[in-house]
This record gives sequence, C-alpha cells and structure tokens, in this order.
Amino acid sequence: MPDRLDAPRRHVALTAFAALFAIVGLALYGLPLYYDFMVTEFGWSRTQVTSGNALSKLVVGPLFGFLAGWIVDRFGPRRLMMAGIVMAGGALVGLAHMTALWMFYSFYLLNALGYVCGGPLPNQVLLSRWFTTGRGKAMGFAYLGIGIGGALVPLITARLLPSLGWRDALQVLGILIVLIALPLAYFIRESPEETPAVTARPAPVAPIGGLFRMPAFYLLAIGSMCSIGAVGGTNQHLKLYLSLDLHLTQRDALGIASIVLTCSIAGRLFMGWLADHLPKKQVMLIIYLLIASSIPLLFLGASRPALYAFSIVFGLGLGGEYLIIPLIAAELFGVRVLGRLLGVILTADGVAEATSPMFIGYLRDVTGSYRGGFVLLMVIALAGAAAVAALPRSAAARLESTHV
Repeated sequence: MPDRLDAPRRHVALTAFAALFAIVGLALYGLPLYYDFMVTEFGWSRTQVTSGNALSKLVVGPLFGFLAGWIVDRFGPRRLMMAGIVMAGGALVGLAHMTALWMFYSFYLLNALGYVCGGPLPNQVLLSRWFTTGRGKAMGFAYLGIGIGGALVPLITARLLPSLGWRDALQVLGILIVLIALPLAYFIRESPEETPAVTARPAPVAPIGGLFRMPAFYLLAIGSMCSIGAVGGTNQHLKLYLSLDLHLTQRDALGIASIVLTCSIAGRLFMGWLADHLPKKQVMLIIYLLIASSIPLLFLGASRPALYAFSIVFGLGLGGEYLIIPLIAAELFGVRVLGRLLGVILTADGVAEATSPMFIGYLRDVTGSYRGGFVLLMVIALAGAAAVAALPRSAAARLESTHV
C-alpha cells in the first residue's frame, strides 16, 4: 500500500525544487551575468558591481538571518517562503530599472532579504521535517533546482539579450521567479503532523544555548563560511573574468557559465546519493576538495580545455556544496533546532559570500590581474576542508546531554 504521505512529500520536494530553481538558480546565479553590462554602461569598477551583493548580505544576514530561522521554527516555513519569493522577483525587476548606484544597493538589499526568507533556509527545514529516511536524496532532488536554474539562466539570458537588451532580460527573470515558485509555495503544508485544526498553532521552540558551547558548531560554521566564500568569490567574478579579461564573446562566456551549472546538476544527484551511503563528513570533505582543486585551472584560462576542466570540477563541487550543510547539521544537532541553527550558519555564510567577491574585485582593481585573488580563493577553500576534517562523526548525543 502506498504511503499516504507520498503525494504531500512529492509536493514538498517539488515546491523546494521550484523555490531554489527561482531564488538561487535564476536570481543568485543570474545576476552576475549582468555585471559586465553594468561596468560598461555605468563605468563602475569590479569592486562596485560586487559590492551590492556584499553590502546587502552584510546588512540582511546579521539582522534577519537568525530571525528568519526563529520564525521558521516557531510558525513554519510557508509564509516566510512566499514573502521571499515575491521579494526576490521584485528585486530583479527593480534592478532592471535602476539608474543610479543607490538604487543598485537598495534593490540588492531586497534581493538578499528574498534569499534569506525564501531560499535555502526555509526549504532545508521543510525538507528535513518531511523526510527522515532518504533525506539526502530529497535534498539532492530539491537542490537540482539550483543546478537546472543556474544552467538555464545563461541560456535564457543569451536568448533574450539580442532582442530585449540586458534591462528587459533581467526584468523577465524577475517575473519568472514569482510565476514559477509562488503558486506551489502557497499550497504546501508545514509538516507531516499539520492538520487544519492546528495549522495556526505555534510549535514549541527548543532552546539552543548549548550549541554555542560545542566545538562542532564552530567547526561547521568555519568550514561552511570558507567554502561559501570560495564558491561565491569564484562565481561572482567568473563572467567578468571570461568576458572582460579573457575577451571571450558573450556566447562563449555564457556557455562556460552554463557548463558549470549543468555539471552541478550531476554533482547534486551524486552527492545527495553519496550522503545516504557514506558518512556525511566524508562527503562534505570530498565536495570542499573538489572546489579547492578546480580554482588553479583558472590560471590556465587562455586554454579552452582548462576552462572546460574547471567547469566540470567546480560544477561537481558546487552541486554538493549547498545541500551537504543542512544534512550534516541535522545529523550533528537534530532537527528541533535546525531552523535557528541554519539561520546562524547561513548568516555567517552570508558574510563570507559578501566579503569574498568584493575583496577579490578590489584585488583585481588594484593589481590589474585576478592571479592573487585566485590564490586567495584556493587557500580559503583548503581552510574550509581542514575545518571539516576536524568535525566529529556525531554531536547529537552531546547536544541532548547539554539540555539545549
């Protein structure tokens, strides 16, 4: 007899897929594809075009990251996710109409808020509530949305640019975000235990003070920050490097970006499967080493085979990078505090994702080369791998013993 929760679980997985497809795949990976147009049209430096992401994450993450996690633990992810979808789509529409730097920063703030409210945090909690066995495969499927959205957005952009220009193309992406994700999010249930009679009843919230006395929490946060910093610094500058430094055509540069995200699809499927069959710490270490080993290939950017090799290796690591963090967090600390735990970690990740691309852009502006920046990104990725290697196998029992 089929499980009565099969259909709701499929709906939850599809909703998470669509939300991550839109908010991360189309918005997060789509926006850097337009940086070179902003540099050309407005005369902004690389530091400036990456500073929108940096300043918005530094403001939104610390102010709203933990709050968003608390809201998810207390009231469920549905309403927060819906608000985030609308904000993320609206931000891209606003960026399409900007005419000044202050407008660029304002709409990037809205985009960051949409990411916090509708992106990985609520979706990770939603999936962790609905799936116990096969959680890795469920996360892997949902995170396929990021890979497919990210792989498609360069192709969509390449198709739209000749006829619409970069502004209208960006506006189309914003509208697509809302149309794709919002209807599915509207109809999800918060958890398997939810019934109409208790839908609005707040869930009891477990305290989390004991987390901050556990070394495993800090190792996970440091490892995650380093990996996110390396990925963000690489991804935010990839098209700038390809189009303005290597002088690739728009078609070729967008093609390389698409290969990265296409390979991330295979990475998400494989790493999700691997996380259900191997210790998650080992899987996390593999992912982080893939990211670190891909960056030196960018030094050989004049060689097209080297760029393709980078695209494959980096894409595989990128595919598993986001999904492994909630899996190992749930394994180490349990799901009762997962929303707030991820709120803290994703806030720290936001700081890394904000500062890394901006600093890499600054190094490029003052030295005229990406060489020093690429070396720094490789060192950051290796530091993340070292932190992961020091993680314990499980901290759940210790967490309970500290009465968190």
